[in-house]
Amino acid sequence: MKQIHHQWRVTKYNPDNRDEHGHYAVVEDWTSPSEIGKTFDGNELTLDDYLRMETAYLDAAMAFMEESDIHFVRILGLEEHITEENRATSLYENEFERLVLKEDSLISVDDVRLVMKMVLRDFIWCQLYSEERLFIHFGTDYYMYIGSHVDCPSAIEWAATHGLFVENKPSPYGVSEEEIIWEIGWNALKDESKIRVGEEGVTGIPLDECRRIFLLSAAHPVTGSFEIPREEKGFFQRFLEHEMDFDLYEYRFWGGH
Repeated sequence: MKQIHHQWRVTKYNPDNRDEHGHYAVVEDWTSPSEIGKTFDGNELTLDDYLRMETAYLDAAMAFMEESDIHFVRILGLEEHITEENRATSLYENEFERLVLKEDSLISVDDVRLVMKMVLRDFIWCQLYSEERLFIHFGTDYYMYIGSHVDCPSAIEWAATHGLFVENKPSPYGVSEEEIIWEIGWNALKDESKIRVGEEGVTGIPLDECRRIFLLSAAHPVTGSFEIPREEKGFFQRFLEHEMDFDLYEYRFWGGH
């Protein structure tokens, strides 16, 4: 994954309210839709207030996509944590059900807004990526990072006039090819917590073969976590000192930093 030159932090947080360390600590503010109904700096966060800000984030992201001439994005690092309790909330929309999301799938511009809405509402987590041309990363505390292969003055101006602040800040969630670390970790089969009991770094592993095994496209950077199938033990064992035992352990391949 090559570094995208233009990168911004796009948030509702006024940088004037940051301390000398860059922490947003001057005023109290909400950081998650789960805080709807709570009071911040003397004002209650209502559902309407939240939706107005969410819309600004979504519209801003779409403006960056449009100015970057992006029509599809790829899903990376997908995590889904939708519960029946989530489905019963006012923030869960029936339209979410029509989306079939999986790692490495391509999402058209027609559906990307819905995917981002699910991320902002904490129903899923993923990165959105168009190889060497654009990324959209959502971090904790309602932070959004956008990178593009071109400068986006119109999108920046739109965001600034709709209550958002755009700063030239690299995404902490981005990783270049030179920075990626690959590991194989394992946990006990009977341990539902999936806590790792061992791990080893691996070097020189052919990524094209990993893509074949994990059913990933040639554009996928092989970052994230992937379960290693038992039948592929021979391939992965070549890169490990640990003697793999699929009767005792579950193994996952991980790439990141």
